[in-house]
Amino acid sequence: MLIQYTRHSAAMTRTDFAWAALGGDPALVSRISTVAREGVLPARLPVRGTARACVAVCALAGAELTAGRTGGKTPEVRVDDGAVATAFHSERHLRVDGREPVNFAPLSRFWRTADGWVRTHANYPHHQRRLLGALGVPEGRGSLTEVVAEVLAERSAIEVEKTVYAAGGLAIALRTPGRWAAHPQGRAIAAHPLVVRERLDTAPVRRLAPLAGHPLLPAAGLRVLDLTRVIAGPVATRTLALLGADVLRIDSPRLPEIDDQHADLDFGKRSATLDLAARGDRPAFEELLAEADVVVTGYRPGALDRFGLSPEALAERRPGLVVAQLSAWGGYGPWSGRRGFDSLVQVATGIAEIEGSARRPGALPAQALDHGTGYLLAAAVLRSLTEQTRQGGTRLVRLALARTAAWLVDGPAHRDEEAAGTSYEPGPWLAETDSGLGRLRYARSPVSFAGGPSDWARPPGRWGTDPARWA
Repeated sequence: MLIQYTRHSAAMTRTDFAWAALGGDPALVSRISTVAREGVLPARLPVRGTARACVAVCALAGAELTAGRTGGKTPEVRVDDGAVATAFHSERHLRVDGREPVNFAPLSRFWRTADGWVRTHANYPHHQRRLLGALGVPEGRGSLTEVVAEVLAERSAIEVEKTVYAAGGLAIALRTPGRWAAHPQGRAIAAHPLVVRERLDTAPVRRLAPLAGHPLLPAAGLRVLDLTRVIAGPVATRTLALLGADVLRIDSPRLPEIDDQHADLDFGKRSATLDLAARGDRPAFEELLAEADVVVTGYRPGALDRFGLSPEALAERRPGLVVAQLSAWGGYGPWSGRRGFDSLVQVATGIAEIEGSARRPGALPAQALDHGTGYLLAAAVLRSLTEQTRQGGTRLVRLALARTAAWLVDGPAHRDEEAAGTSYEPGPWLAETDSGLGRLRYARSPVSFAGGPSDWARPPGRWGTDPARWA
């Protein structure tokens, strides 16, 4: 049962709209206060207001669940633009023993084509192999950057997009907002809400133990099975870990994570590996699933269905779950089965054209689609938990980077949220800690409410080295 589709209203702020999309009580938005700062996430599009809204509704959803578990009033939420901007740049601020991270591989970039531009993504080795294979470029042939540039300069952008995707690689032709709006996938995206929310059955009301002590952790006692990778999904699950959930990230041993990405995005979690295609690993996974409260997935729609992880199968096997699904392009339209990343979604949806110049395409000042969607996903999980305490039911929430992009590009003229404030420097929102990975400098979470946590309880350990069992 689809719960609701929130329509835009010219009287809404971005925070109002995002909270309504989550099904929240509009009266609770008054619990949010904002500290505005100059020089934060500068862009032609309303990035600052959108980022602020995503963090605000996430913190409010945590505060709302806290009130439900304490029997008190919803705590006040404070959103600081400085904290938001620092968190949206968390991968840039990370330092491991003083070393700066590597965020993009050499072949992840814009390229000129015979008739325009294309952007590729090749941060993972298997994506680079597929890209080069699709272009007919041997990996040992001279300077890969120069050779790829020569090959692409002779082809059309759309031809490159189709050829690379057919080979399992990642490449997107630059489109204007108008071209995307007319594209079948663009039309499919526009026809869906920012947050798809469904109740799948009539599972009993969720009973949560009362909260006490300090800090107040609204997700305490809840177990989150984290089947996500890259940025948006891990942002959501590290936020749930901040709020007290026992988050166990499971990856395939055949798809190792980038070390710096793990160091940035897996605060508060534990990390284990299981091969769902291996008969010997399935019993351990089934034991985890049998005791999970929340399952968060970040793979292409349908990619995990063969393992019995479709929402319907999960509802049947584990009634009362919250199932949260994240994808690049949405679970609908001709691109629903495609892989995608923030940078590619920016190129397809017209953002790169808007933020660019006559000379070359541009980009948002941060990977704002990833980070923003991650906080919205965490908010959707928290709101689902609150709704379960009132009405029960297995809950399904779905978000897509491309739908967040549509909100950013095509949203209504919300009331002005870009008013000037005090200046911004990231220092107050950076912290350091020792870890099994070395000395880490990292961005603190921007999710904050009165009485809530100010930092994660634990730094990330080494990827894939924790036991595959609940704490």
